[in-house]
Amino acid sequence: MIESLHSPHIARVKALISSRGNKERGEHGEFIAEGLQCAREALAAASGPKIKTLFLTESGQSRIDTAGLDTSSVETILVSEPVMAAMSSTITPQGILSVCEIGRNEFSDLKLSGSSRFIYLHEIQDPGNAGTILRSADAMGIDAVITSPGSVDMYSPKVVRATAGSLWHIPLYSGITLSTLSEKFPTITKLALSAQGKTSLLELEKVGDCVAIFGNEARGIDTLISGDVIAVNIPMKGNAESLNLSAAASIVMFHLAAL
Repeated sequence: MIESLHSPHIARVKALISSRGNKERGEHGEFIAEGLQCAREALAAASGPKIKTLFLTESGQSRIDTAGLDTSSVETILVSEPVMAAMSSTITPQGILSVCEIGRNEFSDLKLSGSSRFIYLHEIQDPGNAGTILRSADAMGIDAVITSPGSVDMYSPKVVRATAGSLWHIPLYSGITLSTLSEKFPTITKLALSAQGKTSLLELEKVGDCVAIFGNEARGIDTLISGDVIAVNIPMKGNAESLNLSAAASIVMFHLAAL
């Protein structure tokens, strides 16, 4: 068991969750996922990020055993509670911390089915919004989540926590420009959620292959709306001026899933 707070393992983990973690994650192709749920999904998923090293306290090991998870295929290292606390980015660690390999999905391999549903996040900055949108996309059967350059790192600790394990269920493609997406799929229907949209979400009928575009929380997406993009709004009967981005995205995805 590792008990020293000077262990190089701590430095390795802290580098991946620090303020410079984006650079570290990009260079090393690794990210941190904490808790039983992420470990369960990573160990069970046929695809998606794989665990490289699993750090467990004695209580964390007990949780893993109670859940019946097989960790024989991954490197497992026992650490003391103080060491886990030094590694963790959460206030109350569960004693389970996974160093995972970032998945390398090739955008060139993404195909259309005739009724594909994609989500495109343009310069989204809030980790909670990004993770919640990915989680909702998983729940609604969306085929892929695509992010633009300048969007929040989808493998940052806050985003990973907000996905609640859905990161292992849905293909994720990062750093893809909207023009690249349009060039690859010239016939895809592009919908952009906008408060100024002239088309009600409820007016949409069959859209074939479709990508729903959601913009930056502060600036929105109006600058991206061009002739081949349908600007849609969510009709609201109440008095709220607007919806949280993740709530609005969930409504759009629910509607698209039913078309």
